[in-house]
Amino acid sequence: MLAVTAAFMPRFAFAQDAATTDAATTEATTSEATLDPAEAADGSTEEAAPGAGAYTPMKPTPGKGMPVAGGIGFQDQYSEDGEFALWMHDSILLPLITAISLFVLGLLLWVVMKFRRGANPTPSKTTHNTLIEVVWTLVPVLILVAIAIPSITLLARQYEVPPKDAVTIKVTGYQWYWGYTYPDNGGFEVISNMLTEEEAAARGEPHQLAVDNRMVVPAGVPLRIQTTGADVIHSFAVPSLWFKIDAVPGRVNERLLVIDEPGVYYGQCSELCGARHAYMPITVEALPMAQYRAWVLAQGGSFGDEADSDEEVDAAPLQQPESAIEGAPGAGAPPVGTAATTA
Repeated sequence: MLAVTAAFMPRFAFAQDAATTDAATTEATTSEATLDPAEAADGSTEEAAPGAGAYTPMKPTPGKGMPVAGGIGFQDQYSEDGEFALWMHDSILLPLITAISLFVLGLLLWVVMKFRRGANPTPSKTTHNTLIEVVWTLVPVLILVAIAIPSITLLARQYEVPPKDAVTIKVTGYQWYWGYTYPDNGGFEVISNMLTEEEAAARGEPHQLAVDNRMVVPAGVPLRIQTTGADVIHSFAVPSLWFKIDAVPGRVNERLLVIDEPGVYYGQCSELCGARHAYMPITVEALPMAQYRAWVLAQGGSFGDEADSDEEVDAAPLQQPESAIEGAPGAGAPPVGTAATTA
């Protein structure tokens, strides 16, 4: 029983147990991990002025990019595909479904009352009605056409090829955490693990959705999201961005994503991938381009327009979370040769 219970405990419970072997070391590591990247870059504790090239993690907006208690509908959408899908649902599918359901229910009640035995001692001998047969053939056809046109449009939009200048981000699913690689910016990788309930509350983020290191992207520009799996099949899904794509070992899938506005958007792995499948959430932070550039530089990354520059950039490497340290029970092992930052 103890073995079975341990197998299904959250990953971070094991990681914390392993980390408590040295309280002083743990406290120091935690302090470093919570350092603002801008502070780590120059050793200063002063808050950088806006526009000075500093990156500050964005606080989530309650109800934006996340599920809400008691919600039964779609989340608000922050991509063009999501907005189109939400319009299609609210303006076409829901009215049609409601009208058809009410019509069928009313028809059933009418038939029950009109054709009951007491009201019809002599059964009708009618065999067919040409007009009714034409109507119940044409109306469903028209309904299906009304649904098919926007459906095909939405499907086609979801398979648009990213433009050549799209920002490429490679998403790798591990058991049971995510890795985000930025090949256009030096190839550094960010390892992302779920926060404990206490850590999430301290940051003002939703429990079981908050992570230590977010997937940071620029808002309002085309993104080329590539996914793969390191071990088993995972699925990268962010409902408020209308984005879901499988991460399959040995294969790279690719989709275009454009996020309308800056914000924090939450998702989860949507493919059963093992005992701790429920503990690998996704947090996407979309930033204005200037702040995104500052974040990339803070991770030790670079941009194509700076490749030929001899100017050195002081940048702090991303702190690798204890929960992603190789050998921590239940944390999963980082990919071979992977460092938190690659210059």
